[in-house]
Amino acid sequence: MKAYVLINIHPGDLRDVIHQLKKVTGVLDANMTFGPYDAVAVIEANDINQLGKIISTEIQPIPGVTQTLTCLAVES
Repeated sequence: MKAYVLINIHPGDLRDVIHQLKKVTGVLDANMTFGPYDAVAVIEANDINQLGKIISTEIQPIPGVTQTLTCLAVES
């Protein structure tokens, strides 16, 4: 299962958060974005429970992360 996590980050913490995101197991990629969100992380997990655990215990606690929005990817 793949998901895109849109992330808002406290001003000044963007580089540090991106660096930390790339270290998280399950995060395939993380990039800065322009628009209403500051960054996006691409996550791969075995199931919805593992996905939730990655987001709640690995991504949201990163210092500087203020908000996340998870978008599940579906194959067409």
